[in-house]
Amino acid sequence: MSPTASPIRHFLNTQDWSRADLDVLLAEAARCKREKPGDALKGKSIALVFFNPSMRTRTSFELGAFQLGGHAVVLQPGKDAWPIEFDLGTVMDGDTEEHIAEVARVLARYVDLIGVRAFPKFVDWQIDRQDRVLKGFAKYSTVPVINMETITHPCQELAHALALREHFGTEDLRGKKYVLTWTYHPKPLNTAVANSALTIATRLGMNVTLLCPTPEYVLDERYMGWARDNVAESGGSLTVSHDIESAYAGADVVYAKSWGALPYFGNWGPEKPIRDQYRHFIVDEAKMALTNSAVFSHCLPLRRNVKATDAVMDSPRCIAIEEAENRLHVQKAVMAALVRPHGRDS
Repeated sequence: MSPTASPIRHFLNTQDWSRADLDVLLAEAARCKREKPGDALKGKSIALVFFNPSMRTRTSFELGAFQLGGHAVVLQPGKDAWPIEFDLGTVMDGDTEEHIAEVARVLARYVDLIGVRAFPKFVDWQIDRQDRVLKGFAKYSTVPVINMETITHPCQELAHALALREHFGTEDLRGKKYVLTWTYHPKPLNTAVANSALTIATRLGMNVTLLCPTPEYVLDERYMGWARDNVAESGGSLTVSHDIESAYAGADVVYAKSWGALPYFGNWGPEKPIRDQYRHFIVDEAKMALTNSAVFSHCLPLRRNVKATDAVMDSPRCIAIEEAENRLHVQKAVMAALVRPHGRDS
């Protein structure tokens, strides 16, 4: 990149993009869904770097690149690619074979985009919340980097937002009551989707209730802070509740996700008996009956009759499949936007 070139534009979090730019992405995703997607990636390629398993993310990115005329290369460090070191100053005499400083720069010489999926290590939240893998790629890459889920999941946010706009038949979701509810899971999970759902729902001006069993399950202050900033900018409101009935009452949207309590991050033994007390947070017909005929969704995968009942998942008001389909279209919009010369329409 020359000294006068525009800065590289990555897609790491929706919070980094203006509301106007997000609306453009969503409009383009909707167009991709209605029409043939075009050839925005003709002659271009993307490296999809997976540190963790995937079904929807890998399939939708590979197919999205193909449908735009591009080519995707899938890499799994530690499996079919060398293990990578991310810390500077490390004496690399252990399992890692090469450093991110070389990996990102070399990949950027080969491809036009890099996607990264890297979950937390679940040892120390103060380390994991730094998002070092994603930021390492963004630091050293000379091509745009896309977050395919780390400690946030911005592509899921856009797919969710598009599904809600489709369901309600409007781009204006302000004033809708949106419940982001914790649900039980036998394992403590990543907070990424919850962080992102909170971010996009408040960004869209909805009246958001974060429903969780105890204050220990409230999300990291970074994302609570983003949500408060979004409320101030976009309208709507943010409420934290531990009461199921009042949270569900009058809701227009119920979005379910499991996550582990951050005070126990990396020390899950003491958290398990707390979590086990709240199996009744499952999304079921009785809770949905409290709502304003709310639409229900989840990022998937979902354990039926643990997170939500069969009846809820099979209801015509469940849009989880539509949201999953939208991953394909929003990711095409993101890839097309990032390969477009900065500041130009073509």
